[in-house]
Amino acid sequence: MKFSLLTLIGCWLGLLPFSLAQRVAVRTANPSPQAVYAAEQLKKALREHHYTLGSEPVEYSILLKLDAATFGPEAYSISRNGKTLSITGGDGRGLIYGSLSVAEDLRNGVGLPQIKTQNERPAFAFRAIKFDLPWDTYRHSYALDLHSETCRDTTYWKAFLDMMVQNRFNALSLWNLHPYPFMIRPKNFPAATPFNDQELKEWQTLFRAIFRMAHERAIDTYLIPFNIFTSPEFSKAYNVNPALNNLTHHHFIDGDTSEIVKRYTRECVTQVLQEYPELTGFGLTLGEAMGGMTPQQRENWMKATIIEGMRLAGRKTKLIHRIPFSSTTGSLGITSIDTEKLTRKSIESEGVLPFIEGPIWADLKYNWSHAHSTPKLVKVHGGKLYDTYFVPDPKLYKITWTARNEDFFCLRWGVPDFVRAHLAANRQSYVGGYFLGSETYIPAKDYFTKPGGPVDWKYAFERQWLFYKLWGRLLYNPATPDAVFKAEFTRRYGPSASGLLEAYALASSTPLRLASLFDFTWDFSLYSEGMMAHDAKKNVAYISADRLLSQPVLDPDYVSASDYVKTLAGGGRFEPTKITPPKLAQMLEQDGQKALQLVKTINTSANRSLQYEVADVQVWANLGFHLAEKLKGAVALQTYRTQGGEGNKQAAVKHLEAALRYWDAVVALTRPLYNDMPLVHFTEQKGTTWEQNETLRFHWEKLRGDVANDVEIASHAVFHSEK
Repeated sequence: MKFSLLTLIGCWLGLLPFSLAQRVAVRTANPSPQAVYAAEQLKKALREHHYTLGSEPVEYSILLKLDAATFGPEAYSISRNGKTLSITGGDGRGLIYGSLSVAEDLRNGVGLPQIKTQNERPAFAFRAIKFDLPWDTYRHSYALDLHSETCRDTTYWKAFLDMMVQNRFNALSLWNLHPYPFMIRPKNFPAATPFNDQELKEWQTLFRAIFRMAHERAIDTYLIPFNIFTSPEFSKAYNVNPALNNLTHHHFIDGDTSEIVKRYTRECVTQVLQEYPELTGFGLTLGEAMGGMTPQQRENWMKATIIEGMRLAGRKTKLIHRIPFSSTTGSLGITSIDTEKLTRKSIESEGVLPFIEGPIWADLKYNWSHAHSTPKLVKVHGGKLYDTYFVPDPKLYKITWTARNEDFFCLRWGVPDFVRAHLAANRQSYVGGYFLGSETYIPAKDYFTKPGGPVDWKYAFERQWLFYKLWGRLLYNPATPDAVFKAEFTRRYGPSASGLLEAYALASSTPLRLASLFDFTWDFSLYSEGMMAHDAKKNVAYISADRLLSQPVLDPDYVSASDYVKTLAGGGRFEPTKITPPKLAQMLEQDGQKALQLVKTINTSANRSLQYEVADVQVWANLGFHLAEKLKGAVALQTYRTQGGEGNKQAAVKHLEAALRYWDAVVALTRPLYNDMPLVHFTEQKGTTWEQNETLRFHWEKLRGDVANDVEIASHAVFHSEK
């Protein structure tokens, strides 16, 4: 059978993507920086999939337009009329989200003719990233300092802001002890800034670029300084009260409320807002370096400085008012109803000010520093939360929850139903949204990955893409199906990786369960991926079987190993809803085994990035097996100590030996892939030998001796007879 040349060419063209022959026009009806960004994202996706961009004549047109009256803030609609696809945004932000939705479909292999009509609108109005800048950090640590070069590169911020908008985060909060010297030379206090003109110009260029790029992506920006701090240069040159100089910026000291410090702070706020018009707002934090002050005095100081500085700036500004942690004059204290009443009154008085654009975001830490625990609200920073902020329903402010992550920095994480449960528990009318971020970790420089071949990420946050995608997309729309996240795995790694989402949902439940079982307070009190916590000497150490026995639970539905043994010994029983140690061990084992089965057949030999994804599932699963065996060992050990029985002792040894074997499996998986990692938890003090001092770095292998010690403790356990 013979084929003509034209026939062969026609057959060859038929094998190429249909889009190769399609010419597309992208038009914007309402030009703006946000519309330009939206159109650029569409054009980029179209080019990637071989569409030709141009004007008439075209096969398809994509029209970007605004309709605020119909759709409202941040909402969008995608509709079709013949070969014209219309993306309509309720505002510039909605226009971007609609365009990104079409771009996502294109990248997932959906052709323009197959793109479906749809509408989306935000469930939570405030979806923020908490980002601690690595200069003048809250905690003093080499593990934070090492991000400085990366965070001074605008290329990094472009990538980070692109990630934020793709995942529907709409606010970036920048946290710093005292940011003003990096941003301005105060007109009346020029010596407060340590930089010469060229150095200051470089800092200013950086901040202006961040705010400009955020504005183009419709991302609000907030500057959140801690209080009361000044620059060391200010303290030396101007401070009339040398006894209160805080040159090393320690947190828990008395506040300097002198008039010159008030004036300096107020003028800095005003000048920053005037010199950075694209900065959206400020945040208040009441606690650090404010010792010796009552809650009312702290509120008064904020009004006289930051609030008054905002007024004098001559423009509208948004405000985050962080709920104070202490009801006492100490920097660390407890919550109280009286402090809640005082704070609510203060926030409501700020809400009526004409220069503040509402609503005010009133922020609380969800389950203190470890939101990745139980979705139930058990505590906030300082202890119990009363209902003062919610009853009656506030009109001038909305509650936001800070979901701190101090529990996993290295291992990838993703449990969609945990995020959904978290959000479902906080859909009350008074809730405005969430902050997501860390205090002891900055997602910038990748110091985790061992050299050994190319990977598809450059920055640390790109390794945790699923973490950000789950929180961001579900905050925008909690009904976002798992198919969206599965499709991203397929796009990155091919069809064989489609089961990775379910594998992560199962395996990376391990840290959530540990943090529900093991009560905590502040940052260092728990580090879940390392199975570490503060010990009696306030050192961060491996959580031994004995520590599991002595630590109360966080989630009231969980039962500790010691309470389990005591209750059974007394003839008691547990409600079916209670998660006892045997039930928890079974959950960990079943989920871990299923996760391992899901990744068992994935071939990672040709893709090092995929190798890391699969390995992290395997690590979480083995950490879960380790915790399950340690729980069994702790129950058997406590039973032997209180009731005797050589069989109990031998069972304890057996289970703790199994826990050690699973720990060895974790070491075997992680040693070829991960460096020893700097960790703030080990120390906060700066020192010239940090980079060389390997004892200040984390790796699971370094804890093997502590894990093995559990076996020794069980082997030498003694039965304590009541007689």
